[in-house]
Amino acid sequence: MSILTDLGVRVRALLFRRSEERELDEELHDHLVREAAERIRRGATPDEARREAALAFGGMEQFTEQVRDARGTRPLEDLVADLRYAARGLRRSPAFTVTAVLVLSLGLGATAVVYSIAHAVVLADLPYPDPDRLVRVMEQNSPTNRWALSTADVTAIREQQRVFEAWGEIQRTAAALSGSGAPERVVVGRVSSGYFDAIGIPVARGRAIEPGDGAAEAPPVMVVTNALAERRFGNANSAVGKALTLDGVTHTIVGVLPPGRGTLGGASADVWPALKLQPPTRRGPFWLGGVGRLKPGVSIQAAERDLASVSDALLPLYTDWHDSAAKLTPIPLSSLIVGTTGRQVGLFAGGVALVLLLAIVNVATLVLVRSSAREPELAVRVMLGARRRRIARLLVTENLLLTLTAGTVGVAMAAVGLDVAITQLPGLPRIQDATLDWRVLSLALGVSVLAGILVSLSPIMGLSGPDALARHAGGRRAGSGLRTGRLRAVFVVTQFALAWPLLVVAGLLSGSFARLQRVDHGFDPDGLAAVAATLPPARYPNAAAVQAFWLVAQQRVAGLPGVTAVGLATQIPPDRSGSTDNFNLVSRPVPRGQSEPQSPWYYVTASYFPALGIDLVEGRTFTAADTSAAFPVVVVSRSWARRYFGRASVAGEQLIQGGCFDCPRTTIIGVVEDIRNLGPALPADAVYGSLTQIAPRSLFVVARQARTTARHAEGMRDALRALDPELPLTVATLSERLDTSLADPRRWAAVLSAFSVVGLGLASIGIFGLMANTVRQRRREIGVRLALGADPAGVTRLIVTRGLAYAVTGSAVGLAVSLLVASRLRYLLYGVSPTDAATFAGVGLLLLTSALVSTWIPARRAARIRPIEAIASD
Repeated sequence: MSILTDLGVRVRALLFRRSEERELDEELHDHLVREAAERIRRGATPDEARREAALAFGGMEQFTEQVRDARGTRPLEDLVADLRYAARGLRRSPAFTVTAVLVLSLGLGATAVVYSIAHAVVLADLPYPDPDRLVRVMEQNSPTNRWALSTADVTAIREQQRVFEAWGEIQRTAAALSGSGAPERVVVGRVSSGYFDAIGIPVARGRAIEPGDGAAEAPPVMVVTNALAERRFGNANSAVGKALTLDGVTHTIVGVLPPGRGTLGGASADVWPALKLQPPTRRGPFWLGGVGRLKPGVSIQAAERDLASVSDALLPLYTDWHDSAAKLTPIPLSSLIVGTTGRQVGLFAGGVALVLLLAIVNVATLVLVRSSAREPELAVRVMLGARRRRIARLLVTENLLLTLTAGTVGVAMAAVGLDVAITQLPGLPRIQDATLDWRVLSLALGVSVLAGILVSLSPIMGLSGPDALARHAGGRRAGSGLRTGRLRAVFVVTQFALAWPLLVVAGLLSGSFARLQRVDHGFDPDGLAAVAATLPPARYPNAAAVQAFWLVAQQRVAGLPGVTAVGLATQIPPDRSGSTDNFNLVSRPVPRGQSEPQSPWYYVTASYFPALGIDLVEGRTFTAADTSAAFPVVVVSRSWARRYFGRASVAGEQLIQGGCFDCPRTTIIGVVEDIRNLGPALPADAVYGSLTQIAPRSLFVVARQARTTARHAEGMRDALRALDPELPLTVATLSERLDTSLADPRRWAAVLSAFSVVGLGLASIGIFGLMANTVRQRRREIGVRLALGADPAGVTRLIVTRGLAYAVTGSAVGLAVSLLVASRLRYLLYGVSPTDAATFAGVGLLLLTSALVSTWIPARRAARIRPIEAIASD
């Protein structure tokens, strides 16, 4: 109870300080009055009684201080007093305060943003129960070559695995959704019943997919996201039991996922129908994703051994597969979801860290200049009895107030910056989960305090030494000016060293992006527009109906005004779906035990090539005779021919497609020029099959016009919608698609360029301030030099040479650091070496030019000093 009482007394003394002081004064006055009255009673006069009472009582102020110390609130009272003094001092220097707060808040705000992103994307656990037990199983035959599972694979895993307590499969695709609203194209995640069990996320309404739903004769059912349920039916409760049509097949909604759950196991989808698998007849095709939840205590190594035994048992069952190196391999789900994103976020974080360090160094320089200007004030404090520790505490308090203010402003900036980052970086996984939570606020507070301590070190160092305070009191500032100048020189060198890697990385990424923009795509995207559509099986039940629709669609679009060519294709550049197929050359078969090569594989009409402007190099393209009844034929790109045959003339060669050894051989009938199907930074290998030999439901209709306009694209959509009003359509120009494919390189280059501009500006400001302060401190010396006949040009050279020496020293350190940093950027660069001489030379020239300009201005001022005024003013 005594502790609580003591605490209560301290709190009351702190919160009600005026009342406590008034009571103390009244109590002291009462003691004096009583003592004086006693002395008057003994015969003393009133004046003598008051004087003797005061002498008997002792020093009033000393006694008052003792009482205040006894309250235990002295440290807090001193802190409050220091904060008030610091606030008044910062208000008296608005230019310094605003500059320091803005510079530091920029670095702190960027730090808060990047930490929020890094935590959401890389550091945070997956939002599932026991996420470390979740694995994705893939086929793998080398450390870098992985692919999806086949029906044969998942059937064997279901029957033979012993390490998973839950196992499920998923197939992602796109489909047309209709019913209870306008038709739309949605992402579909067809899953087995075990998928929801493996992920560990229950539905919020209704039920999940059950084992019986995957039977061929079971009625089609699906689970939907909460967002789709609200969009279509108003709320989740109303959606359960309702029906929606997916690609013409009516599905009953049996469950709704919790709000915000549109991604499960790294796969995003709007609707989750039951996956129905047929018994496998061959090892391929590979089209399924598999996720398992390990049993408690089972390691990833034990899962590898278990799945390897499944692979060994599976290999001899299918004669169409002879890659003995391929194994079913478990991979931690978190590593697959994050992928290479960690390196991108690490690059982002490194840039922010450099900006933050630059900001702290720059503010430390400003504080050092301000503290040197405050030496007369410190001298007065020394003469009044202030100790070194007391002055240091005052400086630290002032700088902590400054950096905490900057931290508050930085968090406000981060709130806006994070929204911008989420919008501009949609490709980062889980970035939508990034928030300014307590971790970010704690980080901002911690970095602000650390920054306050760091920027306080330089002025505190000026107080060190046995004669430092005496020097202040005596007004002799030569020694302190020399020490301040050395510290500022170190800061300037550090700023140039930190600016180098920022500028080099920005230069390399910008150069890479510039080369990506200049890559020849192999076709002219101007004038090309495309409409994507998927035909539902209910209205187009067979290949004849599908082919008839696409034939009429092509004719309708070809009849639009201004259209010069129309083609159909399963994918158009840039291909984000990764449409590939494996194959084996008849004349050069792959040795048994090795995996077959894979290549981008598309199905197109013969008119697709002239629509995109792809020239024929050898042979022919497709004709009306290349039907499903004829032998399969393909056209290959020039790069594909050279890669697998070493020559461009390959017409007549044959290959085995998709591992189907019993299928007819596929004949290469022609070679066409390369186009960048996968994007500007990837190889141009491609194989084109004939659309007249298959009947795909999902296609792109591509049309060329003299000039792409909104009316052209809308006209294509209207032409297809007239054929089927319920068909969901997606319209885009190829210029837009190509521009979107460069969005990520453009954003990274822009972000690092912005950081580099900040770094260059801070370094330039730092060296300008250093040389301007040097000129100001040595004004009398320069005046004497000029009075003794020194050449003004020589004075200018002296100042510029000294400033460039600092810049060169910092650049030497920065160059070494930049070489180390750039070596880790190889995976982000296209057409640019990490040690690109032009980039490094350009950065060096830019920094030295900025240093030259920043030092020339104060140097010119020094050369114009009037000797008489300089000498007289000191």
